[in-house]
Amino acid sequence: MKALLLSAIVLIIWQSASAQVNGPDATEVYIRINQLGYLPDESKIAIAFSNSVIREKFRLIAEDTKAVEAILKPSLSKSKGWGDSHFYYELDFSEVRLPGKYFLMGEKSKSISTTFSISPDAFGNHQEDLLGFMRQQRCGYNPLLDVVCHKKDGRSMYGPMPDSTFVDVSGGWHDAGDQLKYLITSSYATAHMLLAFELYPHKFADKVNALGQPASNGIPDVLDEAKWGLDWIQKLHPTPGQLVHQVGDDRDHRGWKMPDHDNSDYGWGPNTYRVAYFATGKPQGLRNYKSEATGVANLAGRSAAAMAMASRIWKKELNDLIFADQCLRAAKSLYQLGKDKEGFQQGNSYSAPYRYTEETWADDMEWGAAELYKTTGEKSYMIDAKRYARLANTISWMPLDSAAHYQYYPFLNVGHFVLHGLVEKDFQDSLASCYKEGIEHTFKRAGKNPYGIGIPFIWCSNNLLTSLITQVILYEKMTSDKTYHRFMVEQRDWLLGRNPWGTSMFTGIPPSGEHPVEVHTSIWALKHLEVPGGLVDGPVNASIYNSLKGITLSKPDEFAKVQNKFVVYHDDVGDYSTNEPTMDGTAGAIIMMAHWGTVRE
Repeated sequence: MKALLLSAIVLIIWQSASAQVNGPDATEVYIRINQLGYLPDESKIAIAFSNSVIREKFRLIAEDTKAVEAILKPSLSKSKGWGDSHFYYELDFSEVRLPGKYFLMGEKSKSISTTFSISPDAFGNHQEDLLGFMRQQRCGYNPLLDVVCHKKDGRSMYGPMPDSTFVDVSGGWHDAGDQLKYLITSSYATAHMLLAFELYPHKFADKVNALGQPASNGIPDVLDEAKWGLDWIQKLHPTPGQLVHQVGDDRDHRGWKMPDHDNSDYGWGPNTYRVAYFATGKPQGLRNYKSEATGVANLAGRSAAAMAMASRIWKKELNDLIFADQCLRAAKSLYQLGKDKEGFQQGNSYSAPYRYTEETWADDMEWGAAELYKTTGEKSYMIDAKRYARLANTISWMPLDSAAHYQYYPFLNVGHFVLHGLVEKDFQDSLASCYKEGIEHTFKRAGKNPYGIGIPFIWCSNNLLTSLITQVILYEKMTSDKTYHRFMVEQRDWLLGRNPWGTSMFTGIPPSGEHPVEVHTSIWALKHLEVPGGLVDGPVNASIYNSLKGITLSKPDEFAKVQNKFVVYHDDVGDYSTNEPTMDGTAGAIIMMAHWGTVRE
């Protein structure tokens, strides 16, 4: 009887709180949770914050019955927060394991959280949403728009043939909200998807065909999408000594445009040919801004890794011996090109200072050598892999508070994980310690803020975060060490709403929650199409945001009440620094999403 009476009282309070959630009282105390939810046996810690001391308890309430499942006493965080809200508290309901939908509510403030799940299936099949976003980034045939774009890509620069010679580099993926194409990012996106399949083959569905149209073809969709990248990489590497690394440059940035009506003009007329830059391993740039390239091994190494993985998968899983052999030959050729030209190739800009400034390459060659050894068993690749592993060591963004744009790309060294499964115990321990050292740096940084977030807020901070999560996942697979498991969960929860803005960082996820909508893409700006699954760049240091050119918010900031002067995020089409979904960022989150996701339907 007492429980029924309490539930009735909660129902009245909940209805009242729901009615005034946007009022001044409801916004005084903020509750931040993972909007998707939690697995029954993992840590479940929400954040409450306010400008003043919180002197109330919080109730965990079942959505269907409005029964109070737990009463939570807030625990004051010892870490300093950002901005004007100075009091942060943890709300720990880890002991609640009963599956269901819940929300949190302050007893006095009536502040209320969004609804979330506790369930073994809390994370659903959102890895498929990420693949859906990748399909709408396709260049050539785009299944979302049902159009063909950029059929005339491209004309050569820095190649072995005369400049402006036509070379067929059609296909691939548009990099982000713009329509450039980079091997720097596409090679990693392709390899990451293949690794995701090898790790979690039972979690990927078959709902589309090779063109991305809704018709199953007997091949998991993650492999269809990876093959879109594999086919493009092979186009970029037509002979052993040739490798195109970029199609287009910042001349592409001509306002909002649909990909099949591209008004950018590279000297051959709008919507026609675009420049195709060949990788030479030397500085490039057609105008003021020059790259600092020293080699091509970063691109060649991870492209070789992708091709070697593809050779195994298409042979063992799909019984396609012809494509498997084609990929293996490409892997060997690309890898040799990397050995011949050790060093890094960077992205090219034209009239703007922004470009991909990757400066690492040994990690990519380690990955390529390890995958080739795993595929062929040839000892020379093992010798190389160990040498490159020693060179790569612990070089990473993780110890740093700042870094140049994509300076340490990819944002984790997958080569250490692949090699770990192929070497003797002493070498395994060394590789695992490299992962652990990097994670430990981020773990210590996390103690400086109440959200427990371990990354620096440089441009594309969400990419760092998904890479950190993936590194902990791989570290746990390597060692069975769960030391950083709660830390990993907190990084994940930030991406899904446990952050100052209370928003997911993936478009359309969760469908009923707060997530990016007005993203910096032509698809949104011109068509108002919401495409689920895209990972946006994420919050940046205000100092970075204020230094960037061409950012103009299109509307009043919906997060103004929780915005701060240190780390900023805007769900606004005008903010390319925090709200532009990226192709490689989305691809780089697929392992993370599959790890917690349910098996294929």
